Amino acid sequence: MSFTPTPPELLARARADLRMGVPVVLTGKGGGGALALAAETLTAGRLADLRAMGGAPVLAITARRAETLKARPYDGDLARLRLPADAGLAWVLAVADPADDLDMPMKGPFHAYREGPADLHRLALTLAKSARLLPAALLLDLPDPAGFAAAQALTHLPAALVAPLLAATPHPDPVVSARLPVEAAEAGRLHIFRPADGSEEHYAFEIGQPARSEPVLARLHSACFTGDVLGSLKCDCGPQLRGALAQMGANGAGVLLYLNQEGRGIGLANKMRAYSLQDQGFDTVEANHRLGFEDDERDFRLGADILKSMGFSAVRLLTNNPRKIAMMEKHGLKVVERVPLKLGETAHNRAYLATKAAKSGHLL
Repeated sequence: MSFTPTPPELLARARADLRMGVPVVLTGKGGGGALALAAETLTAGRLADLRAMGGAPVLAITARRAETLKARPYDGDLARLRLPADAGLAWVLAVADPADDLDMPMKGPFHAYREGPADLHRLALTLAKSARLLPAALLLDLPDPAGFAAAQALTHLPAALVAPLLAATPHPDPVVSARLPVEAAEAGRLHIFRPADGSEEHYAFEIGQPARSEPVLARLHSACFTGDVLGSLKCDCGPQLRGALAQMGANGAGVLLYLNQEGRGIGLANKMRAYSLQDQGFDTVEANHRLGFEDDERDFRLGADILKSMGFSAVRLLTNNPRKIAMMEKHGLKVVERVPLKLGETAHNRAYLATKAAKSGHLL
């Protein structure tokens, strides 16, 4: 029946489950499966229930987090850590969250698995990331995963169906648009786009009536609540947003894409964790790595898809980030010009900007 959730709908449900601390069931090749819980939202009660089931629970962390903890990532991009017999909730959270790393640097010794497949552990980490949670998950093998999921009313995710969805960029579909005059330009129109997988909506603000046959002045701007809304001095996002709108207003036409990829794609909560680590002396890239993330987890393919769906094929891109240019070109949008956007340097973000230039290749 059509009421049965589709794989994208199951994926959206699983993200919500993990954020609330509800486990999900993953199945892989040959019918093998595992119960998976996000470490960040794990409770003492569910950890006790997991142990009562018998078996050997495994804590999966990314290779980035493993590097900080001096654990061995035998699976390349992740490490599967044996859960010690006396490990409680505090141990799991301490391994997943670097908040107390400097106070308690010695968390091992860790015993990492190297035998058997790690596909479901990798899927669990990707799922946790997509839910904007810390990339750490507790897994326990299940002899009858489908039966267990049905008996416990848990979301059941076959890896063959959802892994490709997690690797792909969900196509953002147009929802509605309406006229919106702003300070930078009275001739403004806001377009709302909603991905089919239930993830965050994205926005395109169109100024004037840019010709679809010519390169449009465009900006891919990642959401920054702290900078865009609060006026944070720790980044240059707010000044870049307002500066881009001002240039488009003066130009009489342009498109600003506002992509909900806060904190380089790790979410606001993890961004605040990164800020806390920066207060301990780590730069922005080091903080992301200690949390278990890569330098930049954003997906700029979203921007290319939205611009193409609006009828554009070429852009003059307002950016200091060569990665955005490469992504636009790779996904069918010609970048005829890079328009620099150097604004907002303060005493509070000078080191941050230097790190973006030195480690992320930004043209500052």
